[in-house]
Amino acid sequence: MANIPQLRFPEFGDNWEEKKLGNVTSIVMGQSPDSTSYNSNGIGLYLIQGNADIKKRKTLPRVWTDTPTKECKVGDIIMTVRAPVGAVAKSIHNACIGRGVCAIRNNQHSVSNYIYQFLLSFEKKWVKFEQGSTFTAVNTKDVKSLKLILPPVQEQTKIAAFLTAVDNKIEQLSKKQELLGEYKKGLMQKIFSQAIRFKADDGGDYPDWEELKLGEVARFRRGSFPQPYGNPEWYDDEDGKPFVQVYDVAGNMRLKSTTKRKISVLAQSSSVFVPKGNVVLTIQGSIGRIALTQYDAYVDRTLLIFTGYIKEVNKQFFIYVIYLLFEIEKIKAPGGTIKTITKEALTSFKLDLPCFDEQTKIANFLSSIDSKIEQVGKQLDKSKQFKKALLQQMFV
Repeated sequence: MANIPQLRFPEFGDNWEEKKLGNVTSIVMGQSPDSTSYNSNGIGLYLIQGNADIKKRKTLPRVWTDTPTKECKVGDIIMTVRAPVGAVAKSIHNACIGRGVCAIRNNQHSVSNYIYQFLLSFEKKWVKFEQGSTFTAVNTKDVKSLKLILPPVQEQTKIAAFLTAVDNKIEQLSKKQELLGEYKKGLMQKIFSQAIRFKADDGGDYPDWEELKLGEVARFRRGSFPQPYGNPEWYDDEDGKPFVQVYDVAGNMRLKSTTKRKISVLAQSSSVFVPKGNVVLTIQGSIGRIALTQYDAYVDRTLLIFTGYIKEVNKQFFIYVIYLLFEIEKIKAPGGTIKTITKEALTSFKLDLPCFDEQTKIANFLSSIDSKIEQVGKQLDKSKQFKKALLQQMFV
């Protein structure tokens, strides 16, 4: 079979040639300096702990050293070779590379960009090379012997340029989503501190906000589920009803489109049924995630359910209030993490409540920003899926 990919630019027709990565690049395996040399004045150091940054594809060093060992240059491909293997990024600094990463270099810019895109397509396939029972890893020989099927340089250049343009689009959408989120957060802080106030339809002022405790505004209870959790009789993932756990509360103040598990008929009498359009709040694990439910579901004991309201409340406004309360509590908490929250503690949380009409205006305004964020998020997801499909089809 000819070495040609499934998807190809029509002006090219030559077969692709098999090469080893070590024959077309220079590869430097990292070596960590002594930890006593870490400081804030030396050269940046890439470590395996920076894998979260590497996942962003443009990596920055987290620590610095004044005794560099192995080094990489701007534009080098940085790849993790330990736990997990294969995450790649472009270095945007001259830096020292520590154990757990390697630097891959080809001084011809277009070829380097092509190899970078190829390694992205290969990222999930490194598992077959991994060694070791505690920390999975690949060695220098594994990296150098990786087989590439290479087109002529002109075709490499066009492929790399096309895929880089898709990457740039993804980066732009990610940045837009991030900026919209920051814009919304800043507006929320101003609105709920009353630095920004809305006007009535006739141009007049709304009444002053009322300071209340959460227990004076809403009634709530915990969800429930029969014990032990692992009993298979409690679940029916084929024909059961949606069962909301902490995992199922997304970061956009909504539930995920489908729940991870479904509850069986046998377990339903020991859980709590919540019709769609009600507010739920996570109170264990990832505390403070809130959602206005968009479908009927049974709710686990790790969530709180707002069952009714003592004051006149717009539910969409209410979830913004609770979200911001927990953002404030996170700032107060050691390490920015709330370890635990009880129903009793929630009852005493203080909030300022405007009249219903102003609540509605605030909710509609913030919801319009959320809609823009969601729209950008969908564009971003679509672009990522498009890029994933391209990587699968444009390489042999």
